[in-house]
Amino acid sequence: MAMDSEELFEVDSDVPDLSGAVLLHHFDGFMDAGSAGSTLVEHLLATHEHRVVARFDVDELVDYRARRPVMTYDTDRWTHYDAPELVVHLLHDAVGNPFLLMTGPEPDRRWEAVAAAVRALVERWGVRLTIGFHGIPMGVPHTRRLLVITHATRPELVTEKSPFSRVQVPGHLSALLELRLGEAGHDAMGFAAYVPHYLAQGTYPGAAVGLLETLTKATGLAIEPGRLHESAKRTDAEVARQVAESAEVAEMVAALERQYDSFTEASDNLLVGEGEPVPTADELAAELERFLAEQSRDN
Repeated sequence: MAMDSEELFEVDSDVPDLSGAVLLHHFDGFMDAGSAGSTLVEHLLATHEHRVVARFDVDELVDYRARRPVMTYDTDRWTHYDAPELVVHLLHDAVGNPFLLMTGPEPDRRWEAVAAAVRALVERWGVRLTIGFHGIPMGVPHTRRLLVITHATRPELVTEKSPFSRVQVPGHLSALLELRLGEAGHDAMGFAAYVPHYLAQGTYPGAAVGLLETLTKATGLAIEPGRLHESAKRTDAEVARQVAESAEVAEMVAALERQYDSFTEASDNLLVGEGEPVPTADELAAELERFLAEQSRDN
């Protein structure tokens, strides 16, 4: 018999008052171009003291054969099992405001039950806003301002509109959480950072910086970028060096710059230039599926 949604997690007995707190979430497994979302998660956990206040039952949610956890063998015995964890961390920003961060592998099953469980936590703790974030590959140059588009359960929450009109793409848990929370009357948002497609397979800290800036603007949380800015500058310098050493890559970047400038001058639509056909929903979905397939092969 399947467990009830609220049986999927355990909550600490000494969780403080979290009324009005923000809940952030990022799951490993779906698209995250440039490791934008995971890099931001690492930054938050590295720069803020934190503790786990809720833990999900991953045995109910994860297919271990699809994503086999790492085990350590030493000489003649097994010594360690790196068990996956789907947890909610409690953190505090620079001025002491509490906020929550849900991280771990994206569940392979029972998405609706997980969404209902998260809704139960939102209502139990009085969370005012829930936000997911990740990176998406786009035909933009690293030499121009990289956008972070936002979507939300209410139009008033949207700060940077998407260039897409209507499109169908492979689903993911973060999107389902936003949809179900909105249907239940709770405010929820999603952030997607544009990442140059030629940098999508590596780690691009500049996209994480963009996510953080959008996050602080939308929530009012006081979170300093700190080393994240430094890492972004180093990465940009290395990318610039590699571009300068390759005439072919330099020409590609120059072409993207011309396209980007033309698009921004002509309209707010960064996907197509003047006189060019707008990609269909099927074409956009196919491009996204190709990117996900490349990630699966790399993994």
